[in-house]
Amino acid sequence: MAEPSKVIHIRNVGQEISEADLLQLFQSFGVITKLVMLRAKNQALIQMQDIATAVSALQFYENIQPNIRGRNVYIQFSSHQDLAPTDQNQGRGDEPNRILLVTIHHVLYPMTVDVMHRVFSTHGSVEKIVTFHKSAGCQALIQYQSRQSAVTAKNALQGRNVYDGCCQLDIQFSNLDDLQVNYNTDRTRDFTNPDLPTEQKGRSSQPDAGNMYGSAARTVGLSHAANAEAIAAAFGGNLPPGITGENDRCTILVSNLNPDRIDEDKLFNLFSIYGNIVRVKLLWSKPDHALVQMGDGFQAELAVHFLKGAILFGKRLEVNYSKHATILQGADTHEYANSNLNRFNHNAAKNYRYCCYPTWMIHLSSLPQDITEEDIVSLVEDHGVILNCKVFEMNGKKQALVQFETEEQATEALVCKHATSISGSVVRISFSQLQNI
Repeated sequence: MAEPSKVIHIRNVGQEISEADLLQLFQSFGVITKLVMLRAKNQALIQMQDIATAVSALQFYENIQPNIRGRNVYIQFSSHQDLAPTDQNQGRGDEPNRILLVTIHHVLYPMTVDVMHRVFSTHGSVEKIVTFHKSAGCQALIQYQSRQSAVTAKNALQGRNVYDGCCQLDIQFSNLDDLQVNYNTDRTRDFTNPDLPTEQKGRSSQPDAGNMYGSAARTVGLSHAANAEAIAAAFGGNLPPGITGENDRCTILVSNLNPDRIDEDKLFNLFSIYGNIVRVKLLWSKPDHALVQMGDGFQAELAVHFLKGAILFGKRLEVNYSKHATILQGADTHEYANSNLNRFNHNAAKNYRYCCYPTWMIHLSSLPQDITEEDIVSLVEDHGVILNCKVFEMNGKKQALVQFETEEQATEALVCKHATSISGSVVRISFSQLQNI
């Protein structure tokens, strides 16, 4: 076995496995500083913050076979003790500089220039901001007027969350001397030169969106502007009956689960219908209990409202708010903040409109073009009696509806078969509000 290293070598990384999948596998053990995908070899290298966190990860997976999208992956210490910087934006560590390189982990909300400016300008005069995406994830370069302001900001903000429970800041000093900004947009901004041209078309504004739904649109220090606008677009100011929009608790306690059949991914599949999932934890001291942390209080309220009393695997679920504000990271938690299966990163307004109680009808999308009704039936028939099935095309994409005999059967099919891969397509399943096909 190779000597311990903070660099982990991963084998059998298929083409269907993304960078986000690998981050999800290791981020609960500590901060990931670099990720290199070796696609030609079906391998990857991940560098943890230190050797101790890498050792923790390998010790944990000694007894549990890591599996991503149905594929076993194999991990070991790398012969590399450190991964070389891959581009000029890489930070230079602890040598003070007025430019900070910021990596944002567990991103659930857009990290625009305006968001970053509100966070970092409290510690000094910010001259320029550039945001971008690299293999390490969402990143930003923040240029202060003085080096002392950058040092103060790094000390104050390192490891902090921009929003409650997500968007964690990992900050180091950049090796750049000055940022070049050519446009003032949502991604780049020169605050010393407001006359720069903009590539961005005017955005529609909803000045009251942040207040329309009370604490559902609030965070620690910042407004969930994007989420509030999605809620406003979905419901037009009239929330569904029974939804107040005033809940600010993000973590849900689920009890009376069937411990023989439930797991974290199945809970993710069910609760992700109502919002983005940050993490899920099964309580081993109480095998029929679990904690689910949603993206914000409004999404948690939707889940509690629509899933309380739902029947899954022969058990009627108890769904309530937890006394815990967040689920602490650890080896016994599953991380989903960076999962590309979270439904509310795109088309959030449309997904809010589809929120409903479990029904006897499921809707399948992201299907291969050559899918048949026989294929669909074969996929879900082991979960109950199918009354009807229909494959159809909308906007050039194949979709399907399946009507079961009961809501419980439809719920089981959704929980077990959402995110299943068919002919290279990852199937997405939700409840349909149609009564019949």
